[in-house]
Amino acid sequence: MTLTDTTAPSQTNSISFECDLAHAPEKVWRALTDPDLLAEWLLPVLDFQLEPQAAFTFKTQPHPGWDGTVNCRILEVEAHRTLSYTWVVGDLLDTVVTFTLTPTATGTRLSLVQSGFAADQKKNFGGARYGWRMMGGKLVDLLGRMA
Repeated sequence: MTLTDTTAPSQTNSISFECDLAHAPEKVWRALTDPDLLAEWLLPVLDFQLEPQAAFTFKTQPHPGWDGTVNCRILEVEAHRTLSYTWVVGDLLDTVVTFTLTPTATGTRLSLVQSGFAADQKKNFGGARYGWRMMGGKLVDLLGRMA
């Protein structure tokens, strides 16, 4: 099971991934919403609350050109189905990340879309695509280890 990049070759403003997981939506949801689990596969998170309009921050080690901070605000939350939040990196990036969970006969289909890239953000687009591939692999590994 891996996160499959389903972004159309001509697409420049959003990236999308899908993965069929052998885990119930409730388990996948936990990995997407539990701060301790988020830190294991995505980034350490501060002040995370599953409420519409709640602000939170992902914070990690700074890298050249990035202070390690992603500012977010919950846009939509429907337990075990949809989680959407803004993904803002300083003046560099202002996008929306949406996770959609669909029950399947064998578990859950997870869809991830990050949208809102501007035409001049090819480097950010490529970096996000690379990052989600890497983080998606960590998510799949984490789900395999979770009780």
